[in-house]
Amino acid sequence: MTWYYDGVPFQESGTHFGFVYLIENLITGRKYIGRKYFSKAGTKQVNGKKRKIRKVSDWETYWGSNETLKREVAELGEHNFRRTILHLCSSKSECSYFELREQMDRRVLESDEWYNDWVTAKIHKDHLKSLVQRNRTYYILYSSYNVAASPPSSTASS
Repeated sequence: MTWYYDGVPFQESGTHFGFVYLIENLITGRKYIGRKYFSKAGTKQVNGKKRKIRKVSDWETYWGSNETLKREVAELGEHNFRRTILHLCSSKSECSYFELREQMDRRVLESDEWYNDWVTAKIHKDHLKSLVQRNRTYYILYSSYNVAASPPSSTASS
């Protein structure tokens, strides 16, 4: 089953670290917000020594970490679910930040409409410096044209 971004099938270009996503059950309407990285940590044997490397993750076939959601995908079929990328992120911290922001904005723990059972994040302000800098640049650029500007919500428009 395909991931969609801005309404079209998504093809990873290798320029992002990960993404924040929404999975929707098209039968019941239940939803799930999560994050996924395009690569994962691994090791490789080089000259008898272990070296840290990044390996491609299972992001293309991933259906979230919630057991109820995964069980329903298996029972109802992948065609009864839609997977949408909400934010493309340039770091782990950006993924954590946007996942938490989406979960809080949508109040996922306050309704049975959501599969989400847990919300956790540990994010330091310094880890988001590049995001803050991009938003400042956006404001400066567009304020010089006297245009009402709102910052992009992630590294690519969403």
